[in-house]
Amino acid sequence: MIELVCVALRLYSFAVLAWVILSWVRIPSTHPLARLVVFLDRIIYPVILPLRRILPGVRMGPAMLDLSPLVLLLAISLLQRAIC
Repeated sequence: MIELVCVALRLYSFAVLAWVILSWVRIPSTHPLARLVVFLDRIIYPVILPLRRILPGVRMGPAMLDLSPLVLLLAISLLQRAIC
């Protein structure tokens, strides 16, 4: 059972990384990767939105840096160290 949780946490952290990388690229809705983006949005937004409400973005010149994915990955890593 613990191994299943460890695998799920590892897969979720890879999903967060993929979500971050894909957010840097504009993908048309007709592209095959668009389905992956929608899937990742559905599994990551319920977790990331509460973090975004707590953590303000960091202004870097004209752009804002969202630290919530980094905090989420750190939390997953800490959880993995505690469980796995």
